Amino acid sequence: MRFTIEALCLSDRKGGPKRAVDEVRLIEDAGVEGDAHAGSGHRQVSFLAGEAVDTLRAEGLELEPGAFGENVLTRGMDWTRSKVGGRIRIGGTLLEITQLGKECHTPCAIYRAAGRCIMPDFGIFAKVIKGGIIHAGDRGDYGLGQGL
Repeated sequence: MRFTIEALCLSDRKGGPKRAVDEVRLIEDAGVEGDAHAGSGHRQVSFLAGEAVDTLRAEGLELEPGAFGENVLTRGMDWTRSKVGGRIRIGGTLLEITQLGKECHTPCAIYRAAGRCIMPDFGIFAKVIKGGIIHAGDRGDYGLGQGL
């Protein structure tokens, strides 16, 4: 399944919104260079569908890319249909989905600002298998096979 990267976002601190940037470097087994969540864990890169954000915008909320702490805001992909172990290719990079959604234990700054969080239902997390630079506007592919 093909999708487009609507925005790329990063932050130097955890727990709040991220800021949009034109490009990011994905580092193998580390995540987004310069992002507070970078590290060797299983939630190295977060993805969120722009269509999910649109549902809140339709309710009158003014939400910028990165409002939910996502690294990659996409267009044209329903991440609720993805599976753990699925592969994502963007240019020369390769990522593997490691987690669907995220449990929010306490209302974070994102929740307080937006009134609710959509990452638990619509966000996914991935680890970087092969790094490289990706840009806003790039096209990506999602599939379950190694051949991506």
